[in-house]
Amino acid sequence: MALVHPTPGGGAEMSKLIAILNVIAWAGFWSFGYLALTGNPEAGGRMTIALLLAAAGAAVGLWAYFWLVRHSEATGYAKPAASRARYEADEGLEG
Repeated sequence: MALVHPTPGGGAEMSKLIAILNVIAWAGFWSFGYLALTGNPEAGGRMTIALLLAAAGAAVGLWAYFWLVRHSEATGYAKPAASRARYEADEGLEG
């Protein structure tokens, strides 16, 4: 799957598609994760397949979520997050 970077000027259709993908991926994660955790331990193949599908759902869900966050920051819908931790010097710590 090719990485698609958000564009500042548009991409409304793409963001809706990614949002739908996000919902479907997380639903797959929770449903297949439940099946993997509550499945019969003697049916190891089914549990393994459910675990792999749950992991794939989590991976796609995280990718889609972070894409949507970057898109919302690039289009001005959300304020850009701090890209790094900032240390503010406290007068009590300076000796």
